[in-house]
Amino acid sequence: MSDSPTLPELIDMQIRTTGPMSVATYMGLSLTHPHKGYYKGADPLGAKGDFITAPEISQMFGELLGFFFVNLWQQMSQPKEFTLLELGPGRGTLMADMLRVACRAEGFRDALDLRLFETNPSLMAEQNARLEAYDPKWIDGFDKVGPGPLLVVANEFFDALPIRQFVRTDQGWHERMVGLIDDKRAFGLSPTPLPASAMPDAVAHAPPNSIYEVAFAGSEVMARLAGTISTQGGAILAIDYGYATTQTGETLQGVRRHAYADVLESPGDTDLSAHVDFDALGIAAKKAGLAVQPLVSQGQFLDRLGLGDRAKALALANPASAGDIAAARKRLTAPDQMGELFKAFCAASPGLVPPAFSA
Repeated sequence: MSDSPTLPELIDMQIRTTGPMSVATYMGLSLTHPHKGYYKGADPLGAKGDFITAPEISQMFGELLGFFFVNLWQQMSQPKEFTLLELGPGRGTLMADMLRVACRAEGFRDALDLRLFETNPSLMAEQNARLEAYDPKWIDGFDKVGPGPLLVVANEFFDALPIRQFVRTDQGWHERMVGLIDDKRAFGLSPTPLPASAMPDAVAHAPPNSIYEVAFAGSEVMARLAGTISTQGGAILAIDYGYATTQTGETLQGVRRHAYADVLESPGDTDLSAHVDFDALGIAAKKAGLAVQPLVSQGQFLDRLGLGDRAKALALANPASAGDIAAARKRLTAPDQMGELFKAFCAASPGLVPPAFSA
């Protein structure tokens, strides 16, 4: 039997030693603890994992994104050197599908400097297997990119970054904390109230019991990437589930083996995520000098990029798979599936016109 404490034991030990921790600290430990965090473990994707993402549903998703980035590269006068960075590349499926299409454009492959932001050793091995031909480089910091223009893709990345939660009471706003009650992890509130002036105007005077979630980590990532793009040129495309304007509401959730799970029950073995505040990401990008496009639904985005035509072409080439192709298209775009919940966000150098963001 190992003497090494489990992640739940480490978290409980920290709470007993230093007191209740913020939801952000709890999420950070649960997901990215250097040795025991969720994203340090086995491959979480697919039928045998905890969730499935759009690139795993259909190759069409990545192919259309490949066209999207080729279009931007061509608008930038086809620079001879540029960085294509993916945040949280999963198994490498999205990037492999993107590059299969994008590298058909003359000069794109020769100019490409592929970078991947990833911490999971198991997934890094899968990414290498799929992308080895493109000479990928793995990075652990957002400043580790080449000197040319920077194009960034982030599919279901921002939802996994830690959030803080605040609860409105009659006395004001209090930060929600994770503590122990009878040796069991439980939510509670910091005794120190925060004034309404500390909250964004959109939520400052919400009714009692309202919950406000803020992802400082997400805004920081956006600010750093946008700062580089502002200097070197380029764009960032983020696709995730979330909301267009800052608002109240609790969205923190746990998923384990494709089913909802208690957020506090099994840290390290449960995927934790929260809906993305795209308004906050847009503010960070604009402060850095980027032009932020109007938010569109994933369904609109893919349809405008030509998903319908691509699905027809694939079905003609693979008649036996026509039913599966139609089902995948519906899953990606139908309002009652991923089409409305998921949004496409793009911030780019002024002057660039990202395809699919204007009707």
